[in-house]
Amino acid sequence: MNNHETDLLFPSREIRSLVAERDRLWQELVSKVETTEAESKERMAFILMMARLNNCAGCNTDSYRATQGCLSCAKQTLKRFHGSDEELIGLYKVAKNDLTFYMDTMSAKIK
Repeated sequence: MNNHETDLLFPSREIRSLVAERDRLWQELVSKVETTEAESKERMAFILMMARLNNCAGCNTDSYRATQGCLSCAKQTLKRFHGSDEELIGLYKVAKNDLTFYMDTMSAKIK
């Protein structure tokens, strides 16, 4: 990718930059997540949620989104999201549950 601001998935370094994009509940979630460790389930779940919202899997080097960078894409996605902050929190919780299930499943396979 030509833009050094573009990653394969939503980058953890940009979480803090999203705090002002929505209302109070969203701001509280972002503030809580950004203070967690890099390997925390909370941070990984947030990244998963944003990757799903932004459709990061469908992004490629030739796309307009990729040339604009991940932060720009994420901000635009949040502005276009017609749901409430409560719905975003719900998507975060789903991502966290999915992540927990996956990690538990992989842990059981290793044992």
